[in-house]
Amino acid sequence: MEMQQFRYDNKIVRNFIYASLLFGVVGMSVGLLVAFFYLFPNLTDGIPWLSYGRLRPLHTNAVIFAFVGNAVFAGVYYSLQRLLKARMYSDFLSQINFWGWQLIILGAAITLPMGITTSKEYAELEWPFDIAIALVWVAFGINMIGTIIKRRERHIYVAIWFYIATFVAVALLHIVNSIAIPVSLTKSYSVYAGVQDALVQWWYGHNAVAFFLTTPFLGLMYYYLPKAANRPVYSYRLSIIHFWSLIFLYIWAGPHHLLYSTLPDWAQNLGVVFSIMLIAPSWGGMINGLLTLRGAWDKVRTDAVLKFFVVGVTGYGMATFEGPMLSLKNVNAIAHFTDWIVAHVHVGALAWNGFMTFGMIYWIIPRITKTKLYSEKLANFHFWIGTLGIILYALPMYVAGFVQSLMWKQFNEDGTLMYGQFMDTVVEIMPMYAMRSVGGVLYLAGVLVGVYNIFKTVKQGSAVEDEEAEAAALPVIASSRLRNEKVHAWLERKPVQFTILTVLAVSIGGLIQIVPMLIVKSNIATITSVKPYTPLELEGRDLYIREGCNNCHSQLVRPFRSEVKRYGESSKSGEYVYDHPHLWGSKRTGPDLMRVGGKYPHSWHFSHMWNPQATTTGSIMPAYKWMFDNKKMKHDDIQKKMSVMKILGVPYTDHDIANAFTSIEKQATEIEKGLETDPNFSKSYAASKEKAKLTGEKFVQMRDREIVALIAYLQRLGTDIKVKK
Repeated sequence: MEMQQFRYDNKIVRNFIYASLLFGVVGMSVGLLVAFFYLFPNLTDGIPWLSYGRLRPLHTNAVIFAFVGNAVFAGVYYSLQRLLKARMYSDFLSQINFWGWQLIILGAAITLPMGITTSKEYAELEWPFDIAIALVWVAFGINMIGTIIKRRERHIYVAIWFYIATFVAVALLHIVNSIAIPVSLTKSYSVYAGVQDALVQWWYGHNAVAFFLTTPFLGLMYYYLPKAANRPVYSYRLSIIHFWSLIFLYIWAGPHHLLYSTLPDWAQNLGVVFSIMLIAPSWGGMINGLLTLRGAWDKVRTDAVLKFFVVGVTGYGMATFEGPMLSLKNVNAIAHFTDWIVAHVHVGALAWNGFMTFGMIYWIIPRITKTKLYSEKLANFHFWIGTLGIILYALPMYVAGFVQSLMWKQFNEDGTLMYGQFMDTVVEIMPMYAMRSVGGVLYLAGVLVGVYNIFKTVKQGSAVEDEEAEAAALPVIASSRLRNEKVHAWLERKPVQFTILTVLAVSIGGLIQIVPMLIVKSNIATITSVKPYTPLELEGRDLYIREGCNNCHSQLVRPFRSEVKRYGESSKSGEYVYDHPHLWGSKRTGPDLMRVGGKYPHSWHFSHMWNPQATTTGSIMPAYKWMFDNKKMKHDDIQKKMSVMKILGVPYTDHDIANAFTSIEKQATEIEKGLETDPNFSKSYAASKEKAKLTGEKFVQMRDREIVALIAYLQRLGTDIKVKK
């Protein structure tokens, strides 16, 4: 049989690896800075683009999409070519994939610190980036599918099944969750509101973890772990069960992020049931990975690559057991909104994603540079210090989560809260935050050692060139099933049919959950007293989103005695019908704000935003002094914002929109008058006037500054219904 000559594209693999390492260092450094903010809240005092609320989403995006995303592309491009015995379908599409992805990451690094965000967790980038992400992802998909079509290997291997599922599911999730109506180039509003937006967001958010951080890495595990161990995959049959059950079940599990919320019980219960079922395929994959090492465990003692893989797969098993347990309502009642969730997420991120990435890179780099790893000792040092970093990160956060939940729910004999002040809990867990930072330092130190090791390996090796290869052309055979051919074996040589079945498997759960929530009105009870935000309150809400306040504060009072006692009446679904997007939050670093409206005078909010420690001793909230700057807040887009909201169903009239500026002036003036009665405000106001006089700046009335719009929004929260006092 005649052999065909071709070349593997190793340069694209190298580029993605370098990008992954670079952004890994950047993303984890930002994460470490964010961890230090808990200990030193005013570390970057007065610098808006270095504030906690703006850097936290930068950290998550940099680690997920820049560090892990680039690693996924590197691993896929290397393994796909060799599994299919073909060069990538298009070098041009490979370059579009690489440079397009890096430009999106660069755009995120610029816009997120500027406060340009949708506030949707793991989907914070605004609509122009959403379009760019879709285009780059399609380029990646076409390149992958084109390579599969021109393959020289008849059956597509298990790793490729997971790559196909990743492409299909991420495209579906991204498009559905990102539908929004633009106000301007940097601002848009989600087409979904309140409860509906929360469901769509966590259908996306949970499955971004499933199909961006899990399925591609399972594909990588099925390729690189057997290669490193020089052993075949333990069970082909188990891999089939693992794949199809995982991609079908995972998509249903999103609602377990919304237990005890105002989401209808039927949707919550669906999320719980399918989350519990996920244990089986998840552990099936872990077992298949670890048992692949049968007969090769002696290598683990000395081989750093295998060490990384073993801890990575074990971390996957731990996280995918804990996740379903956290979806049980009685466990979720304890863990949700606490640092337990932070620990859970980072076991998966640091061990599963991080260690699998480093193991893969340590395996690939010597092969494309035709040399040996510079230092096995440094790789082992990286492993051990990284493992210690994971332990010192996760364990304190587990303890912090338990402490938070127990203290929030503790009652005295007379029925009052034992720890009535939210700060009582914060003070108690500060040592855990300090230890978490130590763990982060150790993990980052390991990453830096790894980068040095890779740098020295590349330097001592040959220049990365396209690798020569040869394989026989794929002979044409009947498209129907051959005699004695199993159904799945037939499917493995029919990639189009395989992809169609994958689309069906990952679509069913989302359709059954989301469509009824969008079209059946009885899922959201109407409350006639709930009115749209005033123009000034809408502006204040956008400032709240800009500063990332929802990263630390929830707006969802669950129907627990402890929460109702602490915060007020439990939340109703009808209260959120005009919230585009929802701002329920996912963690309480600070107290819930659902019922904060009217709880404090305007002057308290004024002082709290200027210096949180002055109003709340020991607070770890940073100051937001730039919102007090002698600058007039521009309301140029307010009428366009209201018009977009009207399109989305918010009942603004033409009169409301036409009189937006008058409404803003009137409400802002009322708030300013309320502030003038406070002596601290009078002193700061006088000092501001004097400073403007000395510098020659035009003095801006307080009612025209950003802080007043934010106060207007905060004072509105939770006041649309009568609440029990």
